Amino acid sequence: MNTILNATKHSIRSFAKDEEGAQVVEYALIIAVVSIALVLALKGLTTGTTFSTFISRVNNCLSTSNCS
Repeated sequence: MNTILNATKHSIRSFAKDEEGAQVVEYALIIAVVSIALVLALKGLTTGTTFSTFISRVNNCLSTSNCS
């Protein structure tokens, strides 16, 4: 019985000290913040137009020298 308790205690301590999952959560939070910033930036650039119109303008600007 004592060995089971010691094994359980050891497992709980090693789980509490494990930081690999924390890195995944940190990366996920960074990706979420960057995604929100990109959406807000694109929303600001497409004021008064639809997103597809904005993409068409960007495509036109990249494929020709007419960037209006």
